[in-house]
Amino acid sequence: MTGAAPPQVASVAGALAVIVLAALWLPGPIRVVLIAQTAHWSLSYVARPVVLLWVRPEPHFGDNLPDPRLAALGYDPGIATVLRPVAFGLWVYAALIVGYALWARSRRGVEQPPHRPIPFAEDRTFRQTLVVVYALGTLGRLAAVATGTNGRAGELESPNAVLNLIGILATIGAVGLIVYLRTDRTRDTVLILGALTLGELLWTAATQSKTPIMGAALAIAVRCAMTGWTRANLTAVLAIAALGLGGFGWLQSLKADAATKAEAAVTDSSYPPVVHPFLSLLRRFDGLEAATDAYYAGPGSWLTPGEVVSHAAQSLVPSQLLGAEKFRSGAEWAMRVRGQSTDMSQVSVSLAEGNINEGYVLGGYGGVVLGVSVTFLLLLLWTRSLYSRMVPLPVFALALIEVPVLFERGMLGTVETVGKYLQAMVLVWITYLLVGEYRRQVAGESRTAQWV
Repeated sequence: MTGAAPPQVASVAGALAVIVLAALWLPGPIRVVLIAQTAHWSLSYVARPVVLLWVRPEPHFGDNLPDPRLAALGYDPGIATVLRPVAFGLWVYAALIVGYALWARSRRGVEQPPHRPIPFAEDRTFRQTLVVVYALGTLGRLAAVATGTNGRAGELESPNAVLNLIGILATIGAVGLIVYLRTDRTRDTVLILGALTLGELLWTAATQSKTPIMGAALAIAVRCAMTGWTRANLTAVLAIAALGLGGFGWLQSLKADAATKAEAAVTDSSYPPVVHPFLSLLRRFDGLEAATDAYYAGPGSWLTPGEVVSHAAQSLVPSQLLGAEKFRSGAEWAMRVRGQSTDMSQVSVSLAEGNINEGYVLGGYGGVVLGVSVTFLLLLLWTRSLYSRMVPLPVFALALIEVPVLFERGMLGTVETVGKYLQAMVLVWITYLLVGEYRRQVAGESRTAQWV
């Protein structure tokens, strides 16, 4: 391939390679997330442009891989143009990660060993709290399925807000047990983790969303990073990653009926056979579309700084107390940003805007720097929270394992997600206090019985 686009694609790939190399210098869970971020962004900003430049498909209904706006610009100049802010943002992020890796290596052995103590892994009350939370959340999920109110991927609002909140508890419980559960026998651990992962897979099928099973897979990798990498751990994580990539098409096919699948097969036939197994994956990772949205909209075309601060603050307040509908950045991006270059009047959907694309629309290249810096700071906060002794912080970290804000959301989407999980964090904290009190009461009764 020759032209203006390949150098931009190579620049993006170079920044991602630097992030991976810096990640290998860092111990613990942060390495896992950095590699996962790199894989996510590679699919959006490297693999998808490469396929478009190679095949140059004609846009048509039912295939979102070729973007009509890029085709109108010409794939080569269009991709080169929309990737410039992306390449800039990824190099800024790579510089932040490299700087942090150098600082961390200089401090290693001074502050803490590579494998730090994990307070809540040894806290029986916390583990029992996660069991209770998972049980309650599973009941909520079953009730949602029984009443037909379980949400679907891409929906703007949950059909039942109460059951949705209870269902979130199952997510936190499953991910928390995967990360923090410790047993005396390896076989018991494997069986429990397998059962939890199977439960998330079933919920993936029920909600037709890949998020639950992907969150469980990432939680297993985080667990391995916290407990120490062994040959068995590495093999298991690589196998899960391979199964995730190989089974992605099947997960996406859960959303389609027979007629849609037949139509998709006809659409896929226009692509080279070698890329067929990856088409569903590339269609789902649509960061390039968001970058195209940002190019057409331009800097300063969406929200003012005051509106950003106001919406972010409101996102942290429960809807019951706010008394008004919250700002949904994904839905607003679809209507007001993508809507500037694509007719979205008949479509109601929430889109993943990405930190770089959101930053560019809000404030140009300065906004890009701010967007990737927020992601970087959130990543550091997440890493610290996993080892915290305060109950809400590990729960916050578990939520970010499940929801992909570190991969595909911007500043507003991140704050919205934090606000969504605040109520769940409070519920888990209250449950922890109740379980602790119950344990103390039982221990007190046992001591009384011994005296008697």
